[in-house]
Formats: sequence, structure tokens, C-alpha cells
Amino acid sequence: MSGFSPGARPDDGRPKLPGSMHANRRLSQWLAFPADGVVTLKPGKVEIGQGILTALTQIAADELDVAPARIALARTTTGESPNEGVTSGSLSIQDGGSAVRHACAATRAIFLQVISQRTGVPIERITVEDGRFLGPDGAEIGSYWSLAGAGLLKTEAPADAQPKPPAARRVAGRSIARLDLPDKVFGAARFVNDLRLPGMLHARVVRPPSRRAALRGVGEVAVPPGAQVVRDGSFLAVIAEREWEAEALATRVAARSTWEETDTLPEADALAEWLDEAGARGESTVVVERIADGGVGAAVRSVTRRFHRPYIAHASVAPSCAVARWDGDVVQIWSHTQGVYNLRDDVATTLRTTTDKVVVRHMEGAGCYGHNGADDVALEAALIARAVPGRPLRLFWTRAEELGWAPFSPAMLVEIEAEQAADGTLVGWRSRITSNGHSGRPGRDPNPTLVAASYLADPFPVKPSINPPLASGGGAQRNGVPFYRIPSMRIGLRRLLEMPVRTSALRGLGALINVWSIEAVMDELAALAGEDPLDYRLRHLDDARSRDVLERAAAMAGWRGRARREGWGMGIAAARYKNGGAWAAVVAEIEARERIFCRRLWIAGDAGEVVNPDGIANQFEGGAIHGASVALLERVTFDRRRITSDSWEGYPILRFSEVPQVAVEMIDRPELPFLGAGEASMGPTIAAIAGAIHDALRVRVRRLPFTPESIAEATA
Repeated sequence: MSGFSPGARPDDGRPKLPGSMHANRRLSQWLAFPADGVVTLKPGKVEIGQGILTALTQIAADELDVAPARIALARTTTGESPNEGVTSGSLSIQDGGSAVRHACAATRAIFLQVISQRTGVPIERITVEDGRFLGPDGAEIGSYWSLAGAGLLKTEAPADAQPKPPAARRVAGRSIARLDLPDKVFGAARFVNDLRLPGMLHARVVRPPSRRAALRGVGEVAVPPGAQVVRDGSFLAVIAEREWEAEALATRVAARSTWEETDTLPEADALAEWLDEAGARGESTVVVERIADGGVGAAVRSVTRRFHRPYIAHASVAPSCAVARWDGDVVQIWSHTQGVYNLRDDVATTLRTTTDKVVVRHMEGAGCYGHNGADDVALEAALIARAVPGRPLRLFWTRAEELGWAPFSPAMLVEIEAEQAADGTLVGWRSRITSNGHSGRPGRDPNPTLVAASYLADPFPVKPSINPPLASGGGAQRNGVPFYRIPSMRIGLRRLLEMPVRTSALRGLGALINVWSIEAVMDELAALAGEDPLDYRLRHLDDARSRDVLERAAAMAGWRGRARREGWGMGIAAARYKNGGAWAAVVAEIEARERIFCRRLWIAGDAGEVVNPDGIANQFEGGAIHGASVALLERVTFDRRRITSDSWEGYPILRFSEVPQVAVEMIDRPELPFLGAGEASMGPTIAAIAGAIHDALRVRVRRLPFTPESIAEATA
């Protein structure tokens, strides 16, 4: 869930509305009351495994006073749903949930007012039970559905709508079963990968053998009846009646295709050096700079360190998939994109048509937090389906395509110099972050960012990915500013303008290396000061909520009473995601054997109001497990022309047998605003594992992943 805040926000003098509602102000964009007694909720945020549909249902049920079972969620579709931008950045509840709460509170107030006017019953004497409005004697005097035809939702939400106080909520704040899980558990056709439409054809893309290869020719190939080969410049694909036929035909076409190749990738073994050199040619900015105004002790000790992380893949469980169908000059696309409107814009630009000719319908996909291949496969399906108008066409990527051609999270360098006074107090901090941009999502540039667009006969340029501004959470600079009390600080960013490997958002963005590097240096500074890592952090924290999560995680893990065991270690780390989102503190316990295994994680979180306790615990736990996988195993490998980690053997992820035991405790603050949970625990988990490795082996690793090789390198 990584990226910008949703939707364009109008600045036209109208009152500010909460979250995504500011850019989608009409109540009819969010709600409808069909005559059958169902409440239709129309979110612009989509389900990507984070449980958003369940949480939004709880919020709406509370504010409308209806049973959750009455609420039907409309599939997010361009032209029909509010434009909430991209489901990313841990903003689904923060922006989408606050919008739904306001829309439902406003709707309830409007219906109460109209029913009061029509019946003469004062508003304060009307109660609402499961959508029915009752008078003082308990008799029904109206319902949402009795007024469904009155056009009451065809208005902008008033800015002064008042949601219920926390004490009046009956559904939000307690765990209810996830609405999306039964279909997934019992194998119903919920994913776009499972979609089958009448008359559906199947396609495969014939990929270039390497990055930026140009197609020079295709030899003669025997094409089965009903099948065809589609070519547009260097974009090459096949269509067949059955999926296995498409697969076989693609193999034959690939064998008879001629490509012109060049070396375009850096030397893998010198990636850190290449990043440094390319950074010097890149775009330099100052993220934060402040100078102490006196009263600060002189620096007597300093620590200078450099940290490196490789390219990281999304490694989605199911490869990306899309279905497209042309009806006249309009194309419909079924996609597991995280931003239906953004995808629509890039598809329209690539097809050189208008956005009203592209309809994107969201369907869930199996596993993604960030910009994987979902948008790419959607454009490719639309391009191929032009050859068979009127028939739906399904394009399913292979595992090699998903691991080799989807955008990657950028490789990065972080260099830090920190200074201490004689009493161990932090007095100065300088860091420099080097990275490609972390946002190559569609819809944010005049040129499309999808992979096929650059291979067409009339191609679009491949531009370097951008970094979201720090006000929106940042990209490479996300969490690059320590949240500790430091009088003097300078944080610099070098954005690479060369992009040999296409980069974009992965869960956490730059926070993965920034939290780790900051917390690793804090561990070293604590050691220099002769203090426990927990105590050293606490004395440099002014924010009470930061202190609360650290102390809670430490208590959960028994940090202060921990005993040493040979080959075992514990580490602690904390961060506030994006320095403005949820707080997370993690204690990790590792065992050092032939390689490092993370055995236990204790997590304390603070995300403001908790809508679904079980759901938010799932998010913190899932982020931590993802973080453990990145910390210990994940790394994209490549030669000078191609990605070589295009299989599970080449790109291993954490196995079920290796998943640590995880305990999560949330500090619920129902009186405070929502904060996103999906990405908060990942960075602190990586940092805590690094600290635990040092506790066990007395080695401070400086390169992800924490493999035997990177540990050996740290001891050299």
C-alpha cells in the first residue's frame, strides 16, 4: 500500500472535507439505497488483502445504524466509483475510511431531517434501527429505502456533518470476520485470474530476450486455426482459443524471432559503486536542514556508516492477469490494479484515445503491496484484444514475467554520520540517500509508464521514476529523517536520472533502508554511550506515543530481563511510518545457524482509532513477515542484459516453515484519527533483525539481505 495521497484535491474555496471526500463531494458518489433494502457502498479504495472492504463496512454500518450484512460493496470501476487515486501509502482507512464515515454521517443526518419535517417528530426523538427510523412509540415512520427516490443523495456533503462519538460506536472497534476471506478459503472465483467470460480467448506476450532489445524479424510459424500473431513494433504476442495453445504458439514464435540486443544493466557485483557514481550525475536536493541554536554539547565522538540494499521484487504469489474486450471503440478491462483511474489514463494515452473510451473494472488479485505487473498486463491485454473485437481476451503472465518484468523496488545507498556529546547525547546527524525514484505508477506523467508502451512501433519514452514529495510521505527519502531529538541535522537526497531497471513502489518504499540504517546507527551510538539500546532511544524521544510503543514492545518481549544464549540474539527498533503515520516498535529474536533465522517477533503498534482489531493485527503481522523475508532472503540478480532471478529458485522468499512466531499488541486510541497500518512494521522489523544479529554474533551488517555472505563481508 505505497505512494501519493488519493485523488486531486480541489482548492476552490469550498470547505475542507475529510480524506478522499474532499475531491469526491457528492453523497451519491459513495452511497445508494436500492429498493430491496440493501445499502450500496461505493468505495474508490480496493481490496488487496488488507481487509479494507470489511473495515469500510464496519464504519458505514455504525454511522448509518444498519447491520453490516445489509451493506453491499460495489466493485470499484472508472466512471462509477469515486476517484480515490491509488490504494497505497497506508491511506485506505486514513483517507477512504474518513471519507466513508463523513458521507454516512451526513446521509444519516439528512434523512433524519427530512423524516422529521415530514412527520413532525423532533429529530432528537427519532431513533434508527437497522435502517428504519422509529418514532417515540417505537413505530416505524420511515426508512432509508422509503426515501430512496427522493434524490437526497444528489448533493454535496456538508462540512459540518458530525460522526458518532467513539462511545456510541457499536460495530467499529471490534473484530468481525473478513468479508473477502470465505471465497478465497473455499476456492470461489474471486480473483481476476479466475475470471472466465463467454467466448474468451487466451494470449501470451513474447518477451524480448533482454532489456531494451529491438525486434528485427519474425520467421514463418505454423499458426493453428483460430489463432494469430500480433505485432506492433517490438511488442509481440499471440492469441489462441485455448490457453495451452497460446503457450505453445508463443514458444514457437519466440524461437523464430530475431532481436538486436545491447548491454544495458550495470555490473551486479559493483552495484553499490554504480549507485554512487550515478548518484553523482543525478539530481541532488536537501530534504531537511537545521542547525542548533546553542546550548548543545560539543561533539566528541562520531559514527560514519554506509548501508546498501539491492533491487527487490514484489514476488506476488499469483502472476499478474487481466481480461480485456473491445466493444466498438470502447475497451473494457478487468484488472487487479491498485488505481483504476490512473490505469485508465495511461491506457488511454497509449492507445491514443480519450479516457471515456476506456473502462477499468477492479477485480482482486492474489498478493501485492505495491506496483507489481497488474497495470502492465492490463495494457497488454487491451493492445492484444484490439485484434479480436467483441471477444474477451485473457492475458496471464508467467512466473518468469512477474519476477523479471514487473517494476522493482530500487537499489539504494544510505550514508550516515552521527555525532555524540561526552554524555552520549546526540548532537548532530548528516545523511545522504541515493536511489532511483520510487513511483513509476501510471497516471502521474504525461507519458505512460507501462512496459509495453516503450516497445510499440510509435513508442513512448522511458522516463526515470519520480519520488513523491516529503509532504506526501516521500519515496527514497521516506523515513529518512530520524524521529529522535537531534539539534543539528542535514538530510540530502540524490535521485538517479539513469534507470537501467524499471523501478516503482514496493511496500514501505525507502523506509525499509532508512529505518534500518537510522536504527542501526542508534544501536552503535548506544554502545558508545554504554547504554542499553532501549534506554538510549527513550532518552532521545520527546513524543509520548513513540515512547509508548517502544516500552510496550520491550515489555512484551521481556527485553529488560533477557538472558544471553549462544547463537541467539535480540534486537529492538521503532519508527513512525512516514513520520506522520502509524507507530510501530518491534523486538526480534534470531537464531544463527547455517544462516540467520528469525524465530520470534513482538510488535507494538499505534494507528489511532482501530476499526477492526483482528484486521489491524493482521496488517502489522503481515508487514513484519514481509520484512523478515526481505531482511534474510530477497535480492534481484541480473547480468548485463537480463534479470536472472526469474524463478522461485532464483528469488527465494520466506517459506511457511521459516515464518517466525508473531505477537501484536495495539494501543487503541478511539478518540484519535485513523492511521494506516499496512506498512508501519516492515522497516522496524528489518532493523530489529539487524540488531539481533549483532547481539548474537557481534557483527553489524551493512548490506541487505542479511545472508552469510553479507555477514562475512561485515567481518572483513
